[in-house]
Amino acid sequence: VKILTQNENGKLQAALVSNLKSAVTAAFLMLPESFSEEDLYMQIAGLSYSGDFRMIIGEDRSKVQNIVKPNVPYFQKLYSNILQDCPQVIDKSPEGQFTQLMALPRSLQQKITSLVDPPGKNRDVEEILLQVAHDPDCGLVVHQGEPRPISLITFKT
Repeated sequence: VKILTQNENGKLQAALVSNLKSAVTAAFLMLPESFSEEDLYMQIAGLSYSGDFRMIIGEDRSKVQNIVKPNVPYFQKLYSNILQDCPQVIDKSPEGQFTQLMALPRSLQQKITSLVDPPGKNRDVEEILLQVAHDPDCGLVVHQGEPRPISLITFKT
């Protein structure tokens, strides 16, 4: 495990916090209304592997679980401030999901938009995300957009 110190680099610290917030937001959108803390961390860790063909062929299918289970205290430490600062992310109402969708990185919003908006309609991103927020399969749509946070932090398995 390589520990990075972020003593003077404010831009790096801001990017790391933004990345962690995006991972939490995407994970909450993809989780059901009721879930455990471990489910949350499994979803977050799984973001790095969604869409990775090696998870289908050749990779240990329990890789994400093998990462999360022994490292729950580290996940708690890493995400505790974000979870305390963002209690609204567990709101599964259409309004709550819309707020979460609007908080996702612009690139993921655009991927979701291209999945939902038929070619030639050219609706704006906000209108499309509002439609997705009301969709019972909102989490599936977000998952299809393949949210992948930058893997700057890794845990030893």
